[in-house]
Amino acid sequence: MADFSGLTVLITGAAGGIGTAMAERFAAAGARLALVDIAAADDLAARLGPDHRAYQLDLEDPGAIAETVARIGAGMGIDILINNAGLGIVFPADQPDIDAWDRTMRINLRGPWLMSAAALPFLKASGRGRVVNISSQAGVVAIDDHAAYGSSKAGLILLTKVLALEWARFGITVNAIAPTVVETPMALVGWAGEKGVQARKEIPVGRFALPAEIAAAAAYLASADAGIINGETLMADGGFTIR
Repeated sequence: MADFSGLTVLITGAAGGIGTAMAERFAAAGARLALVDIAAADDLAARLGPDHRAYQLDLEDPGAIAETVARIGAGMGIDILINNAGLGIVFPADQPDIDAWDRTMRINLRGPWLMSAAALPFLKASGRGRVVNISSQAGVVAIDDHAAYGSSKAGLILLTKVLALEWARFGITVNAIAPTVVETPMALVGWAGEKGVQARKEIPVGRFALPAEIAAAAAYLASADAGIINGETLMADGGFTIR
């Protein structure tokens, strides 16, 4: 396990399944955590130890993003930013839901951009800044009913590349992870029954991803060992997109 002692990791969506797994992984490796979520993450911060802090933040609010990130950076520094929070509304492309589309874009694409931009001064000061964006296999290949979600995650992959290009000169790397369905409580409800059985059959390894596996991938991309990897998207999909 990589050593993150003395480093601050800001994780959005920290109160959810993948975010919590990431928090546990980085805390076990010695990091200080800034746990950001629209819901309260105070219990998680307390469980992981006294050095960690929780912050409530609505990623649809640009002003709140700027203020909260500046407060975190001033108080803790920011060495690693994990843009994990996301919204997964799905609907057929021929049944437009304008509100759902716009909200998906605000949270899944605009939010990570604004978080990254607000964190940039602190990532520069770190001297070894890392940004890891959680995209999706739906941002790489077409999936039924995923026009809004897939477009937002495809946009996040392109944003990852642009930030990687622009910020490499500051010693910052920016990469993405594109998982298949991850076995969080919410996903297991959404992919229950025959729908889940069929979805697993389409994945060569025959199963969904575990939150701890996505956390491990994020820890690698955030580590010193991954310093030469920049602008890449790591497919954590069991081979779903190789066919």
